[in-house]
Amino acid sequence: MTFFRRLLRRRLHPWKLAIVALVCVTFLFLMQREVVSQSPQDEPWLKWIVEKRDSVLEMVMGAMNNFRDAMPKMQIKAPVRKQDSEGSLACLSGYYTAAELRPVLERPPQNPSAPGASGKAFHTDNLSLSEQKEKERGEEKHCFNLYASDQISLSRDLGPDTRPPEYVPPTFRRCPPLPTTSVIIVFHNEVWSTLLRTVYSALHTSPALLLKEIILVDDASSDERLKDELDEYLKQLHIARVVRQQERKGLITARLLGASVASGETLTFLDAHCKSYCTSDLPNCMKPSPYGQHHNRGDFDWGLSFGWETLPDHEKRRRRDETYPIK
Repeated sequence: MTFFRRLLRRRLHPWKLAIVALVCVTFLFLMQREVVSQSPQDEPWLKWIVEKRDSVLEMVMGAMNNFRDAMPKMQIKAPVRKQDSEGSLACLSGYYTAAELRPVLERPPQNPSAPGASGKAFHTDNLSLSEQKEKERGEEKHCFNLYASDQISLSRDLGPDTRPPEYVPPTFRRCPPLPTTSVIIVFHNEVWSTLLRTVYSALHTSPALLLKEIILVDDASSDERLKDELDEYLKQLHIARVVRQQERKGLITARLLGASVASGETLTFLDAHCKSYCTSDLPNCMKPSPYGQHHNRGDFDWGLSFGWETLPDHEKRRRRDETYPIK
């Protein structure tokens, strides 16, 4: 008894606890085989064995319950779709109109000759000496062409939509209504132009009816420009704001902080620099081809090494169009 008490007081790893439970269950099984054919009333010593068996079983179950209660709880839960209260109006029939799905912010007219317009690359072959030094400083600090990013409009467009037509349904039903969303963007010492270009991208492409808010989570940045100046800049957008962590805790904790203050029915997480790429030294932004796409899928072998493989023919035949997932 003293051994089990000491054992249960110690903090056990899950695999150690599993071994203890397996040994106890095996012991009980063997004991049960010995006494199942006899009644405790026939032999007094059998009654003692049965009582000990029950006592051990109770301790094992208690240990399992303690382990279950000690497991860490999720800090947040998945958003729950709010049910319409009794007596509320039913959702409207028909489809959303284009006017209802207008973006939060209309993209201003684009100058086709502007740097990076319509997804074109911003070449840096003929830079002056000072511009070249600025480019090198940006690459050293941020590992990408900061100079090119700063020259490109925050409202840059990528030209015509080249996604397969199945990806872009022309209409959306009003019933059930589309859920609202909170866009959460985590950053740490992010480049000003790439961070704001990501924000503007959400504003230019998200329906005002559905975009509840944009929450930027500062994971303890040290760049002074990303503090008061960023707060003041976002005030003009009305729908975007910053929440800050006093010390750096990493991406996941920062996302949880953003989720804890979000008010949308769903959450949309974006990288802080998802609009920073395709800036220079590339012939064009790589856009999806509407047809004839070549698909690969990732896999793991038994050594947990990751690799890519061409999509098998049977999987190609299973997919009716480009909206079907790849198994």
